[in-house]
Amino acid sequence: MVKFSKQFEGQLVPEWKEAFVDYWQLKKDLKKIPLLNTDNNATNKNKNKDSSFSSTLISSIRKLPLFGPQRREHGVIQVHTKIAQTLSKGDLYETELLEQFADTEAAAEFFALLDLQLNKVNKFFRTKEKEFVERGESLKKQMEILIELKAALKQHHDIGTSSGQNSKEDESISGTISCDEESTKDRTEQEQDIENSIDEVNKNDGQLTDSPRSSELGKSTSIKREDSKSKSQSERVINCHGKSLKIHVPLTNPTRTFSAISYLLRDDMINQSSKKCGTDGRKLHINRTKLKHAEKMIRGAFIELYKGLGYLKTYRNLNMIAFVKILKKFDKVTNKQVLPIYLRVVESSYFNSSDKALKLADDVEEIFIKHFAEDDKKKAMKYLKPAQKKESHAVTFFIGLFTGCFLALFVGYVIMAHITGLYRPQSDTIYMETVYPVLSMFSLMFLHFFLYGCNIFMWRKTRVNYSFIFELAQTKELKYRDVFLICTASMSAVVGVLVLHLTLVAKGYSYNQTQAIPGLLLLVFIMLLVCPFNIIYKSSRYRFICVIRNIILSPLYKVVMLDFFMADQLCSQVPMLRNLEYVACYYITGSYKTQDYGYCMRTKYYRDLAYAVSFLPYYWRAMQCARRWFDEGHKSHLVNLGKYVSAMLAAGAKVAYEKEKNMGWLCLVIVMSSAATVYQLYWDFVKDWGLLQCHSKNPWLRNELMLHRKFYYYFSMGLNLVLRLAWLQTVLHYNFGSVDYRVTGLFLAALEVIRRGQWNFYRLENEHLNNAGKFRAVKTVPLPFHEVDEQD
Repeated sequence: MVKFSKQFEGQLVPEWKEAFVDYWQLKKDLKKIPLLNTDNNATNKNKNKDSSFSSTLISSIRKLPLFGPQRREHGVIQVHTKIAQTLSKGDLYETELLEQFADTEAAAEFFALLDLQLNKVNKFFRTKEKEFVERGESLKKQMEILIELKAALKQHHDIGTSSGQNSKEDESISGTISCDEESTKDRTEQEQDIENSIDEVNKNDGQLTDSPRSSELGKSTSIKREDSKSKSQSERVINCHGKSLKIHVPLTNPTRTFSAISYLLRDDMINQSSKKCGTDGRKLHINRTKLKHAEKMIRGAFIELYKGLGYLKTYRNLNMIAFVKILKKFDKVTNKQVLPIYLRVVESSYFNSSDKALKLADDVEEIFIKHFAEDDKKKAMKYLKPAQKKESHAVTFFIGLFTGCFLALFVGYVIMAHITGLYRPQSDTIYMETVYPVLSMFSLMFLHFFLYGCNIFMWRKTRVNYSFIFELAQTKELKYRDVFLICTASMSAVVGVLVLHLTLVAKGYSYNQTQAIPGLLLLVFIMLLVCPFNIIYKSSRYRFICVIRNIILSPLYKVVMLDFFMADQLCSQVPMLRNLEYVACYYITGSYKTQDYGYCMRTKYYRDLAYAVSFLPYYWRAMQCARRWFDEGHKSHLVNLGKYVSAMLAAGAKVAYEKEKNMGWLCLVIVMSSAATVYQLYWDFVKDWGLLQCHSKNPWLRNELMLHRKFYYYFSMGLNLVLRLAWLQTVLHYNFGSVDYRVTGLFLAALEVIRRGQWNFYRLENEHLNNAGKFRAVKTVPLPFHEVDEQD
């Protein structure tokens, strides 16, 4: 049977862990009581004789009518209710001990902590419930506006059809455009001031403080976050059925980005002074496309709200069970009847008695079924309560099978390569220039993928909510077993094909007959990646292609966590990308037919393209930083952009040094690479990992750590430092004995991939702790419709 402590930790909401009952600390305090009883057993026996007369006298006095009415009931304890200074905190509970315990001081400490936990749970539940209820009311208003606009659009369509207008035209509702007097910069600064004020209030009041000022500031902040930042959203104001509404369309793709930019330019060209006035009579058309997008946004907001209400229900149930369990343990240790008394208080407390969240969840279900699922409850529940993907034992079996196949094939390949002497400096040049790049490309790619599977395993073990951070669908995300299955199966196929190719070459087949085999292998993997059929993890393949598209078209797409996380991975895969470009050039130009492997490097166009590949990942990442600065306005994104610019300058110096190997370029490579390395190390440790905090309780780390041993963090920082210096190979050109230099390059590239793998874990750990520090467990979906005051 699983212990409740492990069950409790496994089911709680990771981002709300600090707000749950501290069950483990209560158990520690409870253990002090029996230990002290054992130590003081003999002393207590002597004291019992001396205090028998006094205890009898006290109990007789308590029975007198003069003292009886002061207590509501006679028992071991009594829980007093105190009215809090603010209504947001609700009632506060404080326990008084009515009987002597074996160790009264330890029992008093236990109940003091228990009262603190109960007050904390009530306060957090009240805060989150209020937040979700306000969000629910806003969504209901959004739904009313959407229904009204859809009805107006339908009426407009019916009138146009009856009057003989062309029904194929995109029907629309006319409105008026207005603009806000407040500039984006001013609103961003005000928002930053409000956030700073909230941080100060939270620091002064302690954890989970909910004063009137903080609640008002939090509310105003949420309004600012949704109504400001015109840089990241295109804003439209319409007047429909007597309501002035502002429509926010997030700039999530190039079409909306270009339309917003063209709108702003056209607005400036038509009337420059219009930004200082209200409505100027220009027309705006709200068509079906915009309403569909607004409907999609509202639907997503309802799904996130329902998920948050589910978390709140879990929060209530787990905390209730935790109180029952710890009180049972207390009764068992002390042989007292505390559970019935204190449990009545817990059951009547706010977090267990309030039903607002339950009613709101029912309302959300009803609205979603009616308006988004065509009155089909089963269909609605697929969105609101998606079923978890079941683990299959067959996956584990095939992982073991393909792992064994890969190891056997790899050992055979190494033996054959050693016998034929392929990887020596005087090896077969054609093989090393044509087939080996394919092997190294797949090796680096699937090594990286394998480390991602290890990351998923560690994130799940340490309760890092990577699915929420990456915004992955729970029913479609890859589990670590799926990742391992893909890696083992793919590498078994790759090594198997290369063993076959090497066998054919060893048997005397000419390169003209075997050169197409590596190219066909690459073509098969590309076809599997873009395969439109619902096989081999179609949803994950499609998501991967979309992320790559977003990266390549940066900064036209809005940047989310998964996009810049994947772009960081590409920065560590420059050797793989260069091999991919070379292999593609070798087969597309038809050089494989004549074994002219040097054609791509002799042709200036392809040679320059190969050098450009070295810059592209850093360029894409820099453009993402620029877009995030444009959307959010934080200067830290510009500082991060400088890191990738320094990496591009260092890469450019290396390219120049490869062309002209002289002392001047060598000095420039050392200077630029050293500066870029220091820049990158600082950003890794301080910004990405959140470490090197001077005033942390964990020296040179941070206050909150997901791993129990600090040694892992120090070791990872040292390893990251060493692996960041791999660029020294460019200067030293050190070879490992008689091994070919291309094998040495693959080894160094694999070290960079390993460095990125360990970087991934700490990067998401820090992101998770930031979310947990602000209790962000559900995504805040922006709402499309916002009412505007007429004076604006």
